[in-house]
Amino acid sequence: MSDTLDLQKSRGRPREFDTEAALDAAMALFIERGYAATAISDLGAAMGLTAGSIYKAFGDKRGVFIAALERYTSTRGARISEHLSDAANGRERLARLIDYYASHSHGDSGRRGCLVIGSARDLALFDPDLQARVEKAVSVRETLIIDTIRDGQTDGSVPSSVDVEATAKAMLCLLYGMRVIGKTGRSEAEMRAISAAAMKLLD
Repeated sequence: MSDTLDLQKSRGRPREFDTEAALDAAMALFIERGYAATAISDLGAAMGLTAGSIYKAFGDKRGVFIAALERYTSTRGARISEHLSDAANGRERLARLIDYYASHSHGDSGRRGCLVIGSARDLALFDPDLQARVEKAVSVRETLIIDTIRDGQTDGSVPSSVDVEATAKAMLCLLYGMRVIGKTGRSEAEMRAISAAAMKLLD
């Protein structure tokens, strides 16, 4: 699939832009400002597009957000899958998942925050459909944790006495909690300490 999108200018001449780069710019802006505080003019400046081009390509600000959220969740999901791919067992996959979140919860990445969690509070107030999309992204991550704990119990790396559902919810809170407090300028050492504590939930 092409990474560019052809748009027609008012004079009939096609304009091309890199869709993925434009959505990455929109994504960064939504993470920084939140959905409600981001205007079409802000998006235009960040994406390098006119308001007219944005409307033609995405419909409206809501359409830009949906496209940005889909790109955010798909790219993050792919990176996480790659990060976990060669783990020896379920416990190691969980350790790598927690490590992934810890590594993005300090420094510049930590201060930028997470589009999913940053949008959850913002959207719940006025757009149930967008809120449902955010909740689905959280649910996907929770399901990954549940499945991985069960895999660990099957391969013997996680004790069978561990309450899968409750432990998965606790880990989910820890993962997204790291993204929240990471915005306050936490250190890598602090995030690693949280990771170590999280793994004790499996003992």
